[in-house]
Amino acid sequence: MSQAVREFALPENETAEMSLPESLLYDRRFLFNRELSWLEFNRRVLEEALDEANPVLERLKFLSIFSTNLDEFFMIRVSGLKEQIAENVAELSPDGMTVAEQLKEIRERLKPMLAEQMMSLREDILPRLASEGITIWPYDSLNEAERKNIDEYFLNYVFPVLTPQAVDASHPFPYVSNLSLNLGLTLIPEDPSADDPAIDKGGEDPGELRFARIKLPPNVSRLIPVDDSGTKFTMLGEVIAANVDKLFPGMVVIDCHMFRVTRDADIELREDEAGDLLRTMEQELRRKRRRFPVRLEVHSSMPEDMVKFFAASIGLTEDDVYRINGILCIPDLMQLYGLNLPELRDKPIPVVIPPAFRQKKSVFEVIRQGDVLLHHPFMAYSSVTDFVGAAASDPDVQAIKICLYRTGKDSPVIKALMRASERGKQVAALVELKARFDEENNIEWARKLEKEGVHVVYGLRGLKTHCKLALVVRHEGNQLRRYVHFATGNYNPTTSRIYTDIGILTADEEIGADASDLFNYLTGYSKQVDYRNLLVAPVNLRKKFTALIRREADHAMRGKSARIIAKVNSLTDVDTVRELYLAAQAGVQIDLLVRGVCILRPGIEGLSENINVTSIVGRFLEHSRIYYFENGGEEEVFIGSADLMQRNLDRRVEVIAPVKSPNLRKYLREVVLETYLNDNVNAQILSPNGDYKHIKAGELEAVLNAQMAFVGQEV
Repeated sequence: MSQAVREFALPENETAEMSLPESLLYDRRFLFNRELSWLEFNRRVLEEALDEANPVLERLKFLSIFSTNLDEFFMIRVSGLKEQIAENVAELSPDGMTVAEQLKEIRERLKPMLAEQMMSLREDILPRLASEGITIWPYDSLNEAERKNIDEYFLNYVFPVLTPQAVDASHPFPYVSNLSLNLGLTLIPEDPSADDPAIDKGGEDPGELRFARIKLPPNVSRLIPVDDSGTKFTMLGEVIAANVDKLFPGMVVIDCHMFRVTRDADIELREDEAGDLLRTMEQELRRKRRRFPVRLEVHSSMPEDMVKFFAASIGLTEDDVYRINGILCIPDLMQLYGLNLPELRDKPIPVVIPPAFRQKKSVFEVIRQGDVLLHHPFMAYSSVTDFVGAAASDPDVQAIKICLYRTGKDSPVIKALMRASERGKQVAALVELKARFDEENNIEWARKLEKEGVHVVYGLRGLKTHCKLALVVRHEGNQLRRYVHFATGNYNPTTSRIYTDIGILTADEEIGADASDLFNYLTGYSKQVDYRNLLVAPVNLRKKFTALIRREADHAMRGKSARIIAKVNSLTDVDTVRELYLAAQAGVQIDLLVRGVCILRPGIEGLSENINVTSIVGRFLEHSRIYYFENGGEEEVFIGSADLMQRNLDRRVEVIAPVKSPNLRKYLREVVLETYLNDNVNAQILSPNGDYKHIKAGELEAVLNAQMAFVGQEV
């Protein structure tokens, strides 16, 4: 067991029967640290890159995802911790750690993971790619003809867009933008006795060491083809470094090394002061580009005095510096993933059309016959886009209302909404401007929708609207009928191919009425406080979810069958953890499928020995949220947008909807959840000490990869 994990081990001589206090806050006996749990999730992502069973380009992809995840972690989570220090906030984390303790532990856990990542890239993945003919050559290793071609490329396509920035008395240290790649240089004049403008500008010693910075242009490919093969490359940074004398004539370059800065990217709007949310968000996005720094990554070859100079100039300390023995921005290598080499990637999976939609009937006729379950990416996302497209074209459809959180760059859903508006239908779209890292994209879509006459709403003050819901109102005979799509994933066809999600199309009257009430709540002044079927945050979701857990505990104490299965992305809500502990102590068997962060400690005698926590990280990003309650034999299943996090329960608009069809409930419980619980390929079990252990198939046990088990499957 690692030292990092050992620190979180339970105290010795812990009593077998643990009584729960009113609050679990600040007590490490009951809770894992959220930030460290997230790092353990990202470690599991890294393990996918280390797994030799995966095709080499897929391994490169997971290295890239690991890096991108870390960038977001520093931009949001680490920046939040640093902001607490700057504001002298002394509040402990829910598990009782100080901010300083968390930052120290993050660094200690992360350093060996970064070393492992770079070693895998240098010594395994790049050599394997080279054996397949895909090579990245150091500039110095190229032959004379190749260097000549690359130098011509530099002069024609790179040199004109570079801006060298000196650092001296008349040139303060330049602003380094978030996640930009930069070359840091030290230089001296070639002839110190020659006229030097610096003498007139600041009186520096003519022979004094000078500093400079060159930002790598973001719109120039980081991998430059060396020849016409399309599989031999050199790195842009090395090309610029090799030609740096052209940028500083009359100077001698002493050192030239890569560095990268990460900045805070968390946007907090003062919505009570925002008269125009759209304009306020645009202003905040402009300000975000100049937020405070949180991390400095440097190549391990950078001299210490240079590291100290850059760190101090940017406003960081040694604790914020990460020395990388390799490529500073691995996602730049994802250009290789796009090469036409399908044998080095996962084989595409066959996608099925739900049997109900193979009939020669309209979408609406099919849904009227019975609820339709969609399981992505195994079932075609065209079932969703066809539903919205049919609503846009059908002359009997009167209105379309939809919640948009992340839609992607070229969304057919957005285009269908525009067509519907052009045809005179009432179209309302709630576009969440505060969707993290999609703010600019959503602002662009919001303006285009408004231009086409769509009624665009930007959400509720103080809340993010995260629910995945669409409502279509259709005139049929002498009545209006509602059709609803509710889901766990966004209206994004691109991510639907790489995320696992569940959706249901229904014409259920009560769910349709609830959806109407919810949209009135979102677009108007409705003060809806309860719903017929839907569990809606922040209105009634926490209260009803707590009641569902307590009902299972009551069943267990009465000797009735009681079980909870929950599949979520994260479990960080302290009050929910306490409710689950109490239910477990009452005898409820609880199985939690938690992809990422989990602050609950499973397997502790007298507290949580009835709770198992499993994490599955595999080819697809597990994104579906499914909740099962045995309920004394009268089983209930819910799906929706909410994880078990305080923000989802209290600070977002979320929807969890019941699965009312007995057949679909049975499928979700006996096929989907049971398959995940029996996975012995990608599944890892969380121990009471916080580490994760792989499940391996026994000698007589069939190998089961849950994700692949759904390929080709029909409901």
